[in-house]
Amino acid sequence: MNARSGDAPGRRRLYLDTSAYLCILLAQGGSEDLERETDGAELLSSVLLILEARRNLIRLARAGTLKPDSYKTCIERVDRDARLLVLRDLTLDLCQSNLVPAVTTPHSLDLAHVRSALWFHASERIDRFVTLDHSQKEAARELGLPV
Repeated sequence: MNARSGDAPGRRRLYLDTSAYLCILLAQGGSEDLERETDGAELLSSVLLILEARRNLIRLARAGTLKPDSYKTCIERVDRDARLLVLRDLTLDLCQSNLVPAVTTPHSLDLAHVRSALWFHASERIDRFVTLDHSQKEAARELGLPV
């Protein structure tokens, strides 16, 4: 993951949710396209991305899907990437917000990601809300985020 400084003119601002991040981290199908899209962009997310990524890596390791060496490499990368991403804390004002999609009812953590993206978008337009989760994508679209 190669996020670049937020001071470059014309930079792309992408909100990266956990599903897209894990796709890249675990080199799953479609990760090449996501890596190309995110390369050089300012990458925004919620601190939830770190929590969800670490939790999923532990789950995969316990299930035997992720070997110990790969687990160690992935956890180290999450720690490095946490310093490269621009992360929004999960705060009370974010949780108390009345922003909810009109039709879609996202899961709580998905809603927190969408609200975090809206918070970034309000201060400076984001170019895309990047997710592999169809329901979350619809929620983001309903609230006016570029998907």
